[in-house]
Amino acid sequence: MKEAYYADIKEPSLAPRGRDRIEWAARDMPVLRLIQDEFKQTKPFTGVRISVCLHLTTETANLALTLKAGGADLFLCASNPLSTQDDVAAALVKEYEIPVFGMRGEDAHTYYRHLHLALDHKPALVMDDGGDLVSLLHTERTELLGRVLGATEETTTGVIRLKSMQQQEVLRFPVIAVNDAETKHMFDNRYGTGQSTLDAILRATNSLLAGRTVVVLGYGWCGRGVASRAQGMGANVIVCEVDPTRALEAVMDGYRVLPAMEAAARGDFFVTVTGNVNVLDQRHLERLKDGAILSNAGHFNDEINIVALEQLTLQKRSVRDFVTEYTYADGRKVYLLAEGRLVNLCAAEGHPASVMDMSFANQALAAEYLLHASEPLAPGVHTLPASLDKKIARLKLQAMGVAYDTLTVEQEHYLNSWETGT
Repeated sequence: MKEAYYADIKEPSLAPRGRDRIEWAARDMPVLRLIQDEFKQTKPFTGVRISVCLHLTTETANLALTLKAGGADLFLCASNPLSTQDDVAAALVKEYEIPVFGMRGEDAHTYYRHLHLALDHKPALVMDDGGDLVSLLHTERTELLGRVLGATEETTTGVIRLKSMQQQEVLRFPVIAVNDAETKHMFDNRYGTGQSTLDAILRATNSLLAGRTVVVLGYGWCGRGVASRAQGMGANVIVCEVDPTRALEAVMDGYRVLPAMEAAARGDFFVTVTGNVNVLDQRHLERLKDGAILSNAGHFNDEINIVALEQLTLQKRSVRDFVTEYTYADGRKVYLLAEGRLVNLCAAEGHPASVMDMSFANQALAAEYLLHASEPLAPGVHTLPASLDKKIARLKLQAMGVAYDTLTVEQEHYLNSWETGT
């Protein structure tokens, strides 16, 4: 087999194992498989350079194969230094001849070097997870802006950054906020993050959740998922929120809602999932009880103030894979998982493939839409058209063997009329 000409991965010999795992994930990604079959026929990306900055997992590999089937000239790099699955990276390079730049545990210098190499690819389309590639294009690599037709963004955190850029009128090309599609955030964020976050916490700590207090900081779609799964395993769940509507929703869903300062002294496990900075700050860290376990399910490792945690600490040591013990001056011990990074991808495998099937179907169709929309999209943040969102839902139901109702002609007419009243 011809060697991929360009790659920076940790262990090429892992490729056969990675291939097997990619194929295993594909079993649970029927929607993406149908799109891949369509792309093989239509070739929507022929000659189009796409730089992909996503978590390098088995599911991402199947997205890459779908884009390649559509004719794309791909370049992949990691969107997090600790989330790369090295066997998957090796398989993409050795088995599928796709350039990959990412390895588990890479330092910050290597991470940003890979991002710059992804932009050296001179992409027409960018797929981002967290907004780092788009940010670099608008700061350090502005010479490439004229080449970029558009981008897609996978995460809540990234969409927040993009909307800030749009508000400040600096965003120079259209971006599809894939995260805002209903078949993404309602399923990936809620069911995917909910399950995979607890999976990671349990793998890392081997702890029992039943009867323990889990504090969830943030009650968006991801927070809802974490809270419901923790409650389902018998935990007592406390929710912390800054939005009154979401706080009210958490109360109505049966959770205790407390300010973070009160929750800090009560929690056994903490999960930050807000997309904001220093959600667990020094004032909260000072109140933690002995044995508290801290984790972050947001994209960046700045939701827990790790600098403040270090300042409170006399001694720290690694006690298990992905578990660091911090000993305070008074003898209390606090445990941080996965260095405060995205715990579900750093200490586990991330979302199940059946959930990512919809998320990456959104990515694939969003990329096609950016290129072939009937009218070019203006610079700014856009949502995926509802027709494509519903197409993904229909395909998923079809794959699951689930039938559903459709409106009758009479019902369609009624919904589109105004004359009939009481």
